[in-house]
Amino acid sequence: MNASVNALELKNVTVVYGEGTPFCKTALRGVSVCFPEGSTTGIIGHTGSGKSTLASLTNGLLKPTKGEVLLFGEDIWAKPKEMRTVRSKVGLVFQYPEYQLFAETVWDDIAFGPKNIGLDEEEIKNRVRDAAEFCGITREELERSPFELSGGQKRRAAITGIIAMRPKVLVLDEPAAGLDPKGREEILGGLKEYRRQNGTTMLLISHSMEDIARYADRILVIKDGEAFMQGGLNEVFSNAEKLFDAALDVPQITKLFIELKKRGLCGDTDVYTVGYAKKEAERIIGGSGNA
Repeated sequence: MNASVNALELKNVTVVYGEGTPFCKTALRGVSVCFPEGSTTGIIGHTGSGKSTLASLTNGLLKPTKGEVLLFGEDIWAKPKEMRTVRSKVGLVFQYPEYQLFAETVWDDIAFGPKNIGLDEEEIKNRVRDAAEFCGITREELERSPFELSGGQKRRAAITGIIAMRPKVLVLDEPAAGLDPKGREEILGGLKEYRRQNGTTMLLISHSMEDIARYADRILVIKDGEAFMQGGLNEVFSNAEKLFDAALDVPQITKLFIELKKRGLCGDTDVYTVGYAKKEAERIIGGSGNA
């Protein structure tokens, strides 16, 4: 696989709601950003910054006022009649996706997407079974009404329906919102494993800096409808002051190392996960002991 290939790209994209009316609002302004194939990009920004608007652009639910949305180098709006093909390649999971469950059984809900892209019955069955097995949906649960499931099970069922489409790009808008720590780990850990096994490109929108640090390898910061910062985890999280300027935060463990640096106890502040912090702390303690 060519590492330089971009699965998804926004080129100078502007989105204006209510253009020509008194309620006109610019949600995104001149945004240009690339999402390399196989990467996971964490998208962060305060409420109203334009994150969900960006997500809606990725599979054609929303058309940009200006600019282009490219999927593997091709403008998704070049052939509007083929938008169904785009949506089979770009799976979009909205915040609280369980609210979108509607069918009589979990099986029917998961099968809805594959049916909608015109697959034959045998392929639909295979995809539902494979996606359910991967996401931990049991045969018994497949036969139940989705409204009989627990909150975490509903969330898994809704995400399973997107995975059954086997998208090349998976866009997730706060997929773990409202879940307890165990539920967050099940959902996000499962998605990380899915990406590892399938090489899927993922866009993860989250308010949790800890989740971004743990599950993403690149970050895009949206501020007031513009691409404020973008780059690798080290590059973004080590620039804490700029994040603070965007009314954002850094992971708690990064804050700790910023304070340690102020006290002359360490030199690095690009520490953003507990595992990395443990190794760095052991290095510091070991260095002190040998001094």
